[in-house]
Amino acid sequence: MSMSKERSAIHWFRKGLRLHDNPALLEACKKRSVVYPVFILDPWFAKPSEVGQLRYAFLLESLRDIDTSLKKLGTRLYVVKGKPEDKLPELFKDFHADLLTFEADSEPYAVKRDGEISRLARQKGVEVSVHHSHTLRELEYYLALTRGECPSTYQAFCKLHSSAGKVRNALEAPSAADMPTQQAKASSLDDAEYDVPLLTDMGYEALAAPLKFPGGETEALRRMTATCEDRPKWVATFEKPKTLPTATEPATTVLSPYLKFGCLSAARFYHVLAGIYAGKAGHTQPPVSLHGQLLWREFFYLNCYAVPNFGNMVGNPRCKQIPWDHDDEKLTAWKEARTGYPWIDACMT
Repeated sequence: MSMSKERSAIHWFRKGLRLHDNPALLEACKKRSVVYPVFILDPWFAKPSEVGQLRYAFLLESLRDIDTSLKKLGTRLYVVKGKPEDKLPELFKDFHADLLTFEADSEPYAVKRDGEISRLARQKGVEVSVHHSHTLRELEYYLALTRGECPSTYQAFCKLHSSAGKVRNALEAPSAADMPTQQAKASSLDDAEYDVPLLTDMGYEALAAPLKFPGGETEALRRMTATCEDRPKWVATFEKPKTLPTATEPATTVLSPYLKFGCLSAARFYHVLAGIYAGKAGHTQPPVSLHGQLLWREFFYLNCYAVPNFGNMVGNPRCKQIPWDHDDEKLTAWKEARTGYPWIDACMT
C-alpha cells in the first residue's frame, strides 16, 4: 500500500477513547501535516476468560464511535490487532511517522509496555510525546507535593487534593479545521484492513441482546447531560450510601465505564459538577458526593501507581498478609456445595 511521505504523526488511542480533552491528539494535529489515529487491539486484554464479553463489547462500540466521529473530520480510526511493541514499529515505517503521541496509562502492565515502546520509537528516530489526561492531575504531581509519600487513607488524599490547586480545564474536541488539511491517501481511509472487528472476530460469542449502556464518547456525553446537567438538584443532594443497588433502574449516573475507558474526561465531568455545586448552597461533600466519587477514583489510581504490587497481596505493603490455606478437598467441597454450612451451600447451589 502506498502511503503519503509527508511528515506524519501517529496518535495512539488507548484509555482516552474520546476526542474531547485529548491533548495528545491535538498536539499531533498541530505538529504534523498527516495524522493517523490508531488503536491496537492488544491480545493481553482479548481473553474471554479474564475480560468479559460485555466489557469487550463496550470497548468495540467505543472504537466504532470514535471512528464515526473521526470520519466527520475527514479521517478515520486505524484499528490493528497485535502486540503494540510489535505493531507500532511497523506502523512507523508504513505511515512514515516521526511523531508518536498518546495518553499516559499508570497501570503496571502499561507502564512497562509503554517504556519499551518509547525506547523502540526513539531508536527509529520517532519523537514520543506523552500526556497525562486520564486522571484529574498527573499522578507524579501528587507525589511531588508529598515528597514521594502516597496517602494511605482517603481522608489524607482529600487534603492533598485540596492543597494541589485548581483541576485543569478540559480541552475542546478538535474541529475539522483543526485536523491537518493534508490527510492520508484515500486508499488507506477506505481500507477494510483497519476496520473495527466484530466481537466474534476477537474470540467472543455474539451478544444475545444489545448493550443496555452503549459504549462510546457520544453516549458518555449524552448520559452526563441527562443524569447531571439536566438534574442539578439531584446532583447537589447525591449521597452514595443512599443509592439502591437493587433498583430496577440505576440510582447513580452509570458513568463509571465511560470514565474507565476514557470515553468521558474526568476533568470535564469534575468541572460540570463544580458548576452545578456553585449554584447550590449546602450541596453534599466528599466522600458521599459525586465529586467524592471522582476523588475515590483518583485516590486508587494513585495507589495503584505508587504502591508496589498494589493489585496483589504478596509484596503489597498496604495489604495484610494472610496465611491462606491450600486444601483441594475443602475447595472441591465448597464448589460442590458440601461445606456443611447451609447458607454457603445454598448460595453455591
